[in-house]
Amino acid sequence: MVREPMSPVKDKNYDLIHALQMSLQHVWQLETYIADADSRGDSELATWFRKIQENNRKAGEQGKQMLMSRLQKENG
Repeated sequence: MVREPMSPVKDKNYDLIHALQMSLQHVWQLETYIADADSRGDSELATWFRKIQENNRKAGEQGKQMLMSRLQKENG
């Protein structure tokens, strides 16, 4: 059985923080893709990008809440 490599950082929240960062970065990057599609008049593609962006926004909010809860438990 092949095991996945361990996270490079020995912090129990590393993977959560990294996934949170990726979700928020995708929200930001998709603005460019949406603008490009809109400028070409491709509303179908722009709508699809907006749906992906909203999913990433929701994942980012969930990740922030989860991280906040975990940090509060660690500190008190």
